[in-house]
Amino acid sequence: MPLPHPLPDDLVELIARRFRVLGEPMRIKLLDRLREGEASVNELADGLDASQQNISKHLAVLADVGILGRRKVGTHVYYRIADDGVFALCDQVCGSVQQQLLALNELVEGVNR
Repeated sequence: MPLPHPLPDDLVELIARRFRVLGEPMRIKLLDRLREGEASVNELADGLDASQQNISKHLAVLADVGILGRRKVGTHVYYRIADDGVFALCDQVCGSVQQQLLALNELVEGVNR
């Protein structure tokens, strides 16, 4: 479904909020790890060498905007990707960054010749 043009203010705010949420490096790391599948806070903290408190804070933010889903089993909470569209966005941004780095590298190599 195409977006309305011009975008309504409330939709603009939701879109901006999503981008702000994704603008934190640890959250990108969490999403990258969760690409492999569901994981608990403990597993994520161990794998990313971060405190459980820090990981929990970032996971809560991602879950609040609907990017992650969670389920509780006893005392453990498991997180998973709920919105796969986030990977298309990340892939697009990563591809763009990669192209910029290649172009920059070519410029630097040209100057050094």
